[in-house]
Amino acid sequence: MTTLSSHVLDTGTGQPAAGMRVHLSSRADAGWDRIADVVTDDDGRCLFGEVTEGVYRLGFETGEYGNKLYPFVHVAFNVDADRDHYHVPLLLSPYGYSTYRGS
Repeated sequence: MTTLSSHVLDTGTGQPAAGMRVHLSSRADAGWDRIADVVTDDDGRCLFGEVTEGVYRLGFETGEYGNKLYPFVHVAFNVDADRDHYHVPLLLSPYGYSTYRGS
């Protein structure tokens, strides 16, 4: 079983990005199939539960959160079934963003 979580930090304010909508999609023949919609909690975190091996994409609704330059951020990544957990955080500022494989 492999699980997936994310965390959004607003580096412009130094606070978690609470209340941001995040979508999880899986790669399909015709593009992407949306498989989950969540909202970050008060600590900017969200849990998606179990995922299988494959290619996934997180869609962060950063424009709704208030970022004027980046209305949304998509992060695509591979899931290997041999790993127990994937954590894919987003660091967001008014003029940039970064992501990495967390623990």
